[in-house]
Amino acid sequence: MTTLQATRLVIGRELRAKLRDKAFIFSTVSFLVILVASIAIPAMLESGPTKVAVTDSTYVEALQRAGLEVQQVSDPAAAEQLVRDGDVEAAVVAGPTVVALEDSPDEVVEALSTSPPVQLLDAPPFDPALTIFVPLLLAMLCYITSLLFGLQIAQSVVEEKQTRIVEILVASIPTRALLAGKVVAMTLLAFAQIALLAVIALVGTTVTDLDAGLLDALRPTLGWFLPFFVLGFIMLAAIWAGTGALAARQEDLGSTSGTVQMVVLIPFFAVLFLRDNAAALQFLSYFPFSSPMAMPIRIFQGDAAGWEPFVALAILAGTAVLLLAVGARIYEGSLLRTNTRTSMATAWRSRSTVS
Repeated sequence: MTTLQATRLVIGRELRAKLRDKAFIFSTVSFLVILVASIAIPAMLESGPTKVAVTDSTYVEALQRAGLEVQQVSDPAAAEQLVRDGDVEAAVVAGPTVVALEDSPDEVVEALSTSPPVQLLDAPPFDPALTIFVPLLLAMLCYITSLLFGLQIAQSVVEEKQTRIVEILVASIPTRALLAGKVVAMTLLAFAQIALLAVIALVGTTVTDLDAGLLDALRPTLGWFLPFFVLGFIMLAAIWAGTGALAARQEDLGSTSGTVQMVVLIPFFAVLFLRDNAAALQFLSYFPFSSPMAMPIRIFQGDAAGWEPFVALAILAGTAVLLLAVGARIYEGSLLRTNTRTSMATAWRSRSTVS
């Protein structure tokens, strides 16, 4: 068979194996449950505007301007009874005096308080709390998915070496076809998982009628996040396969994959800790190992010029091509060394002649 046919065969084998894998199914379902809960719970807790009873029409305009639902009554006794019955959360009577059952109704007090107008020159078009939550979610999603799928690639390679089935495989198909099939299959699964989460996030935020400003910022962010994630995953996929090939047993994988895990871990924490530093985040958005996390965050925050994602994506693509070649050489040089752990230098010098 041709190399392309062999690659397609490996892709099909890897996809079938993963789609039957309980751990993969569990992780996907877990991500979906967490995402749906993070969207649905705040919407469920939102019970609508606070209801207030008012005896004097003088205060109606101020309360309505604050987004409160106003019910006018004839006298203080009727207003107090509505509070006791739980029909309204508070009442405003002459004075003005705010009447509540147990806790002070801060929304009502603030609506009636006199304060100077505040003008924000650079106000976000959505809840400021989301400027922390969304970047954190994007970075964690990229980090966890890259780490989990990368480790699965390495573990799959080690399993084939440990059972010596790899000797049969490379006798039947080219080594690079075996590597390409694994990389493409895992990339497809990772992309499908992330794309599914992105679609659910957009649909969920639309159905729950979230702030339009958030949706306007979220759509381009997710649109750029997907290609950055895919290229970032491809960049490391062959390296993960190479570190798996360096190990002879599953017990060796911790030591052979430590460097790659640091390459994923350090940029993740750098993005989290430096996301409020504009200069540092700009640098991280061009650095290939952190750009899949940093650039979508800058796009969400509105700090990236229109040309910047294209430049960062081009740098990431170039780095991916380079590391694919490096990972392929390490993979070929250590795949058939099944008796003991292989050093990276040895793998680099002695590629497998079976290719």
